[in-house]
Amino acid sequence: MPTKSQHVVPGKNGWRVIRSGSSRASSTHDTQDEAIKVARAKAQSSRSELYIHGKDGRIRERNSYGKDPMPPKG
Repeated sequence: MPTKSQHVVPGKNGWRVIRSGSSRASSTHDTQDEAIKVARAKAQSSRSELYIHGKDGRIRERNSYGKDPMPPKG
């Protein structure tokens, strides 16, 4: 079963952590930093990707905690 990525996205009441493919947030936080800490821990434990979105909703940063090729390509 493929692992689901974690996304940190802006919401009406703060920053939300959403698992890829889900319509509901797993948690909501006052600051983006708080949401990133929670999402990073989830991504690390599930060995998946972390996508951090900016206030405009566009992805501004991406981190992989999964099975990256060794050595990395490129």
